[in-house]
Amino acid sequence: MQFGIDFDDVHQAAGRLADVAQRTPVLRSGQADECTGAQVFFMCENTQRMDAFMFRVAYNALSRFTPA
Repeated sequence: MQFGIDFDDVHQAAGRLADVAQRTPVLRSGQADECTGAQVFFMCENTQRMDAFMFRVAYNALSRFTPA
């Protein structure tokens, strides 16, 4: 399966976000695990400064714009 992004794209995005985005906690829920029969991990992006779930995606996209 071919994806539109590769590891280098992810690495570059991480560099653009390094000094801007907060590191967000990854939490677990025993109840969610029990309900799904799997280990469920929640990346709490709602703890970003703006409470914005898609902050990383939006910032990464906007930071690639040029003045033109």
